[in-house]
Amino acid sequence: MTGVPASAAGGPSAAKGGPAGGVSGAASGAAPSTASDAVSGTAAEARAGVIPGLGVVPGAASDGGADSGARPARGKKIAAAAVNQASVWNIANLLTMLRLVLVPGFVALMLAEGGYDPAWRSFAWAAFAVAMITDLFDGHLARTYNLVTDFGKIADPIADKAIMGAALICLSGLGDLPWWVTIVILGRELGITLLRFIVIRYGVIPASRGGKLKTLSQGIAVGMYILALTGWLATARFWVMAVAVVLTVATGVDYVRQAIVLRRQGIAEREAALEETEA
Repeated sequence: MTGVPASAAGGPSAAKGGPAGGVSGAASGAAPSTASDAVSGTAAEARAGVIPGLGVVPGAASDGGADSGARPARGKKIAAAAVNQASVWNIANLLTMLRLVLVPGFVALMLAEGGYDPAWRSFAWAAFAVAMITDLFDGHLARTYNLVTDFGKIADPIADKAIMGAALICLSGLGDLPWWVTIVILGRELGITLLRFIVIRYGVIPASRGGKLKTLSQGIAVGMYILALTGWLATARFWVMAVAVVLTVATGVDYVRQAIVLRRQGIAEREAALEETEA
């Protein structure tokens, strides 16, 4: 018979191809998977900074990860700085502007009706009190809420000196306050301001507790002189002004001492840095 059963005909080939097929199938299925896993594992280790045989190596992480983590931080800082520099019309600067606007208004009220009318002097005292209160709040707001601007750094001390100088000059012009008191207080204020600008290249002279007490005593004393006080209050304002003058002179001397020390330290540090550079 010429017919051969299919099982018999295909038996040897199947028997021969079975194991070979299994081996080839295993090779074709397992080898690519193992190779891809090894490559991906090596890449992952390289990104994580792990070198086979050495373990974790600091600084071996990829540059892309470092840049992606550093760029947002720098961008946020630049954006924050831009916002802070651009926010000129903030509440702290508005209070400073209000104090500047109050200066001519205060002078007009102080000199109204010859400068001796109790009612107008009371209005002038109210304007002076508002100016002094805003002086307490604008600096605090600027430091607390990061509202410090170049405009505020320049305008705030000008506004302080303007309102105090206007009050002292008006009082001395009306004969209520001796001129030497006005000269001592204004001379000290202008001199210390100029001294700050001179030594700013070496550092900043911090505000002292004595300086704050000086400002407070000056405000109270000048305010009492603005009002048309009589009796024991008129006597009390003399002693309050005396305390203000003493604190003005004492803190002025202390600021000069601090400026000299700061300048010497700055010069010494610069000379030391220059010697290190030359060496």
